Amino acid sequence: MAEIIIKNLRKDFGDFTAVQESSFTIEDGEFFMLLGPSGCGKTTTLRMIAGLELPSSGEIFLDGEEISQRPPSQRDIAFVFQMFALYPHMNVRKNISYPLISQGMRRKDVKAKVAEVANILGIEDILNKPVGGLSGGDRQRVALGRAIVRDPKAFMMDEPLGALDAEFREHMSEELRALHDRMGATTVYVTHDQLEAMQMGDKIVVMNNAVVEQFGTPRDIYDKPASLFVADFIGSPSMNFISFNGSVAVGDTTVTLGNTCVTVPQQLSAHQGDLVLGVRPEHVQLRDEGGIRGKVGALEYLGTTQIVVLDTDYGEIKARVDADHPVSVGDQVSLSFIADTISLFDKSSGAAIRSVLNDGVIAHG
Repeated sequence: MAEIIIKNLRKDFGDFTAVQESSFTIEDGEFFMLLGPSGCGKTTTLRMIAGLELPSSGEIFLDGEEISQRPPSQRDIAFVFQMFALYPHMNVRKNISYPLISQGMRRKDVKAKVAEVANILGIEDILNKPVGGLSGGDRQRVALGRAIVRDPKAFMMDEPLGALDAEFREHMSEELRALHDRMGATTVYVTHDQLEAMQMGDKIVVMNNAVVEQFGTPRDIYDKPASLFVADFIGSPSMNFISFNGSVAVGDTTVTLGNTCVTVPQQLSAHQGDLVLGVRPEHVQLRDEGGIRGKVGALEYLGTTQIVVLDTDYGEIKARVDADHPVSVGDQVSLSFIADTISLFDKSSGAAIRSVLNDGVIAHG
């Protein structure tokens, strides 16, 4: 398997820029997620790594070799797509063995390799069945098998579970991650589903409007969002935002919201003007007095927890609390925030203001 390095990658389609100066590294054996909304540039990035699109500029290194202008056949990369791309006139065995036969591998070796892959995927019992009558999950396993059987340097997966229903999609995502862990393969996986990315990925690139907004581990992406977009896109419910006009100086540990002083992580850079304070719902605490006042407008029961929707002078704020927390619609309550979880953003640019909380976060654009 191999390390993949992306340097200043750009793709233009006429006057439209699909990917803008992207740079990141995919470590050998990593399960790497390209995450973002439709049209953000994630699939175009994947296609450039795979060789299905040539970059307008920038470099792509695979296993130490620059490959940005090589055709797909010379990159030793396997693909798995959302629509499976199986041969309907062949059975499962022939679909999986086709890449090896086309490479001229001996029949005995092909048979052994197909048996090995079928055992890994648990599909020995369907090898002689036509693919047309298989369930969506089995067809996805066959598509994975056809990719795995080649022993490529890297796998490219473009929303491979997107055609499955929600329950089976969750099951297959667990299977896919377990398969990756057994094989130790370098995998690049495109998705618009932030829960899928957080559950499966070792590292995540979050893209928006052709730009890499943030690059890091799932924990860094969630706890230390590099921009307002990332903070809003990641998490369910997403981060609460409070806009205010003020200033922060280097070393500050508080900001002022109206008449309320809020403790924040120590600031490592200064800023003045329109700011946004961000805090996750699970980091909002309900109190009897003091802090910001709010009225309970709605409750959303989630089993072990509940979401309390509060109307405040700063807009709607959501708090995630224990399901048995005593609160009712119409109650007047006070709010406080867990200080070392708060993020501050420049409202104009959307960028996080550097603090002890987000120091070292890797972000681009």
